[in-house]
Amino acid sequence: MTIPKVLILRTAGTNCDYETHYAFEKAGAKVDVVHINILLTNRKLLKNYQILALPGGFTYGDDVSAGKILANQIKYDLGEEITTFIHEKKLILGICNGFQVLTKADLLPASGLFRNNSTQGEYQQEATLAFNDSNKFEDRWVYLKICSHKSIFIHDEYIPTIYLPVAHGEGKFIVRDENVLNKITANHQIIFKYVNERGEEADYPWNPNGSVQNIAGICDSTGQILGMMPHPERYVEPTQHPHWTRNGLKEQGDGFFIFKNAVRYVKTNF
Repeated sequence: MTIPKVLILRTAGTNCDYETHYAFEKAGAKVDVVHINILLTNRKLLKNYQILALPGGFTYGDDVSAGKILANQIKYDLGEEITTFIHEKKLILGICNGFQVLTKADLLPASGLFRNNSTQGEYQQEATLAFNDSNKFEDRWVYLKICSHKSIFIHDEYIPTIYLPVAHGEGKFIVRDENVLNKITANHQIIFKYVNERGEEADYPWNPNGSVQNIAGICDSTGQILGMMPHPERYVEPTQHPHWTRNGLKEQGDGFFIFKNAVRYVKTNF
């Protein structure tokens, strides 16, 4: 049985790599945190891993737009390696800034990275994460509903709601047009939605950013790539819940199953 190997990609401005490292290691994986410059120098390095994680933070200061510079590096400098990685049935997880990177690299919701533009003209990005409707940074805990089990990271988890923190200024999920929304809905690619404590879709502050249809996370058509704005790596230990002294301790944090399912998949399939 393979010991799953995770590559956590970091660059200037990444700041959730240690938490993501801890979560995957706790789930049983061997984890390396690798700077983008090292990977660009030795692109074959990615072949040694079964899971690629893009953690949260503010890569390159989000100066152009959130995640855009790292997205371009992935799309234009590592496109061939990422294509091979996905074709080999490996997994990619993008959290917060990582989700922003995945959409702007055209890896979510559909893989424009693999599209032959020569026959279809200029490819238009299908979705992005835009500025929050509140026009401010939102740092709070939110309730999420699991809407689909298409993602490998979700597996067979049947939980009414989970509770995770968000911390972002550009977390509003929007799509290019109604056709994209209809497609990801029909394909069961909407994995998480923001809800209230009763599990009902609700507006601000339950939906912290104004995302279309309260979407908090999506996967690609294969289920191998997951992007989400809330931070599962910040709630893997029960004592990380803000009310644990009042409500008692759970067996594990609500975000831990995402890392556990990814590790289980690799152990089963590689």
